[in-house]
Amino acid sequence: MILGGFQKLSLIDYPQKVSSVVFTQGCLFRCPFCHNPELIPLKSAGAVEVKEVLNYLESKKGMLEGLCITGGEPTMQKDLPEFIAAVKKIGLAVKLDTNGTNPAMVEQLIKDNLVDYFAMDLKHTWSKYDLVANIGNQNAIDNCQKTFKLIQDSKIDHEFRTTVFPAVHREDDFIEIVKNIKPGEKYFLQQVEYIKNLDPQIDKTKILDLESIIAKLKMTFPAVIINGR
Repeated sequence: MILGGFQKLSLIDYPQKVSSVVFTQGCLFRCPFCHNPELIPLKSAGAVEVKEVLNYLESKKGMLEGLCITGGEPTMQKDLPEFIAAVKKIGLAVKLDTNGTNPAMVEQLIKDNLVDYFAMDLKHTWSKYDLVANIGNQNAIDNCQKTFKLIQDSKIDHEFRTTVFPAVHREDDFIEIVKNIKPGEKYFLQQVEYIKNLDPQIDKTKILDLESIIAKLKMTFPAVIINGR
């Protein structure tokens, strides 16, 4: 595991659990609004040692309830299952954030019952996905669709979420996205933050009314749990 960061305490990253957060290094996507651009490059060594993380989790297992694994993209790490197994042995629940580009890894994690909660980013409608991902790789986008279905069919607690980027999103896009989400599933819209972004020339001029979009989605899809962040 190549870890780019470690947050010892979080009250917001794992729903209804006190958790720690680890950030893995490396990501295939090049989302212009990415607020962790330092985690995108692949590296041979990380800023944090796995042993350090596991020792801390062990020492705080009476206080901590879970670990959120985010990135970067965690499923790029070949030894992710072994790392999660070590965390589960400590007695913590595991939440995995993923962009969905590695369905084979997600399928293995589901089969081995290693993840307690999935959070998958939905960048855009499937036909416009690369307007955000910026990789020019249709196979990777097809893999995201496969992961989406795997998570939906897994019976494991999960959520989907989209960062609202007015430069490329339109109100109708979110209707198309939610059409694929099943009744009872959770979908979150979160406003883009222009603080630290991968693209220094990011278009900040366009605006979308997030509250209005959420209200319309709730009215159109009452069986889906839709909220903002």
